[in-house]
Amino acid sequence: MTMIPALLLQSDNDFGAAAGVGGLMAILGSMMLVFCAIAVLFIIGGWKVFTKAGKPGWAVIVPIYNVYVLLTIVGRPGWWLLLMFIPLVNIAIALIVAIDLAKSFGQGALFGVLVLFILGAIGYLVLGFGNYKYLGPAAASAV
Repeated sequence: MTMIPALLLQSDNDFGAAAGVGGLMAILGSMMLVFCAIAVLFIIGGWKVFTKAGKPGWAVIVPIYNVYVLLTIVGRPGWWLLLMFIPLVNIAIALIVAIDLAKSFGQGALFGVLVLFILGAIGYLVLGFGNYKYLGPAAASAV
C-alpha cells in the first residue's frame, strides 16, 4: 500500500534536469564569450604598449615570454620571472611591475594599481592608444 503514493509522485520525464543543464551551458557560453573579449582587449592593448616601448608586439601572445619582455620594459631583471611562479609572491611582483609600467609611461603609482586590480585590459588600451609616451624603464631610473 505504501508503494502506490510513491509511484504517483514519481515523474517519468527528465525535462527539469535537461533544462537546468541547458541553462548552465548558456551561462557558461556567455561567460566564455566575455572572457574571450577581455583576452582580445588585453592582446590589442598589450601589443600597442610593447611596440611603444620598442619591443615586438607579437611577444604579448607568447606565454611566459610576454612577462619577460614586460620585465625588460619596466627595467626589472629577467630573473624576476622566476618569482612569478611563487604563490603570493607573484601578487607582490605583479603590483611592483604594474606600478613600474605606469611610471615608465609617465603615470603615477595609483594608475599602476588601477591597471592591475580594476582597469585591466582597459588600462593597457589607455597606455597603448593614449597620448602617453614611453619614457624608459622606471625601475632603472629609480635605482
